[in-house]
Amino acid sequence: MEKGLFKKIVLSLAGLLVGLVIAVYLSTQLNPGAGSEAVLGKNISVDGVSDDVVQAALKTYVPPGQLDEYYMFASGGHSGNVFVYGVPSMRRIRTIPVFTPESAVGYGWTAESKEMLGEWGWGDLHHPALSETKGDYDGRWLFVNDNANSRAARIDLDSFRTTQILEVPNIYGPHSAVFMTPNSEYFMMGSRFAGPIPYGTYSPIENYSEDYKGVLAAIAINQESGEMSIGWEVLLPPWSYDLSDAGKLDSEGWAFLTTYNTEEAYELLEVNASQREMDYVIALNWKLLEQAANEGKFKMVDGVKMIDPLDVPGSIYLIPAMKSPHGVDVTPDGKYFIANGKIAPVATVFSFEKFKECIENKDFQGEERGFPIVNYEKVRVAEVPVGLGPLHTQFDGNGYAYTTLFIDSTIAKWRLDTFEIVDVIPVHYCPGHLCAAEGDTVDPDGKYLVSLNKLAKDKFLSVGPSHPESAQLIDLTTDKMKILMDVPVDPEPHFAQMIKADKIKTWEVFEKDPNRPGAVYEKENARIERDGNNVTVYQMSFRSRYYPDNVEVNEGDHVTWYVTNTDFDEDITHGFGISMYNLNVEAQPGETVKFEFVADKAGVYPFYCTNFCSALHQEMQGWFIVKPKGL
Repeated sequence: MEKGLFKKIVLSLAGLLVGLVIAVYLSTQLNPGAGSEAVLGKNISVDGVSDDVVQAALKTYVPPGQLDEYYMFASGGHSGNVFVYGVPSMRRIRTIPVFTPESAVGYGWTAESKEMLGEWGWGDLHHPALSETKGDYDGRWLFVNDNANSRAARIDLDSFRTTQILEVPNIYGPHSAVFMTPNSEYFMMGSRFAGPIPYGTYSPIENYSEDYKGVLAAIAINQESGEMSIGWEVLLPPWSYDLSDAGKLDSEGWAFLTTYNTEEAYELLEVNASQREMDYVIALNWKLLEQAANEGKFKMVDGVKMIDPLDVPGSIYLIPAMKSPHGVDVTPDGKYFIANGKIAPVATVFSFEKFKECIENKDFQGEERGFPIVNYEKVRVAEVPVGLGPLHTQFDGNGYAYTTLFIDSTIAKWRLDTFEIVDVIPVHYCPGHLCAAEGDTVDPDGKYLVSLNKLAKDKFLSVGPSHPESAQLIDLTTDKMKILMDVPVDPEPHFAQMIKADKIKTWEVFEKDPNRPGAVYEKENARIERDGNNVTVYQMSFRSRYYPDNVEVNEGDHVTWYVTNTDFDEDITHGFGISMYNLNVEAQPGETVKFEFVADKAGVYPFYCTNFCSALHQEMQGWFIVKPKGL
């Protein structure tokens, strides 16, 4: 080939390549919305952003006018609240106050919420559980526990409001709650701390093994209203009971609880409660215990039916589990239950079928405290080497399990048929629990996973020594897990459940009800009534004034105040706050709220609407006038 011709060919090819590169560059500059293009086998993205980042943004972006696919209900820990997120956007769309007053919505100031909260000023909300029908979330109610003060609460999901708080006697710290039976017959609450019962009983700590008790409560749920009541309780050994789960499908009728401190230590637990190589999963036949309660096989303890399971043979079995397991999780088909080792680097898989065979064949390896210990080698089917610090496992409905590893700061993905690890992804940092889409049901969605991380460290802008915590949204639709988004969260995300948004049916406006106590819908009926030292105010509010807008009482009067919001218009909320009287409430459209107080400070105190409601919001005000004694 002639040198001139060869040179022309080389120059032509070089020019073609340069032109192609320039064309791609100009395309990304002139049409940035086009995303990334595959050129010469490589991904070229907008402004040098990697293709993974572009895809993550596209998968989590919810455009204006569209809504998230899922709700995620996350525990608020010692804030006492539930945090509600939309997924995949991970936007926090609501805080539901439960065990703690919340001035933003007047929770803890209205008569109804004050009565529910009782004497307690805080709570430690740990493990939300959605109501279920046939093992599937049904969108009716959310139940939560208070680990600090042994309470349970119900949130009605048609209004996203706390509507009942139930005090549960005889349980010290129900950390193993809440886990729901497949048709919401009960949710179970097991004690974290052992203690003498009933409350107020004294016994020296040296009598721990003899006088201190563990207790599990079965909280019955009215299938029409969701009303909670204590069905029965069960005495348990003085061990600590951690996050638990109810059987489903093949294992329906059973519940499983992990234990630690089977050493029954009462000092230096960091060392003394970790001496054994094995603790237990407790398998509890709740159907059999329910039958015993119905047959009168109980004693009354602090007003509650207390069953001694030793009087009900076959109701409780012990299954050895690796050292100090943190939680137990039942697979969607109910065939396996998995203990997460915490201190041991494995997730132990147990077969429910083999467990039943051991019971039928009386294949036990001894007993402890009168309960049979099932043969570990027979009931265990795998010890999956997931890594260091396994705490919690979720499922995707496609045959995979996902386990958080607190020490490794990773999540391991593994197969439920071969028990092989197929993927591991780093998270930031120290994940405790995780939440898969519909992950605790018989039919998980297998689309998203949220890692609830205990530490954030350097993930977000610094806000001083008190850091936010971290949640990370993970894509499960590809073979390899991919992190789509990091979001800061308030303390403390102990647990969460994620439900398809279309399962929840809400209402936005209270219906007009002339029979509602204290309700006023016409200004002619707004009034102030006095009966001795008792004053009742019937007040009407609408954009942009109150009737009456001046209220005068005498110092020392007991005041009962009703406020009715007569704006029957979605999202038009009226607040009501009295300056320097520590009072603030909120009335949703059509709602009547009630609060009570003693007018113990003489003087003039403005009141005003605390929710911006209209262009004349500033004019929505009045005066509370307290006439001094002796005048």
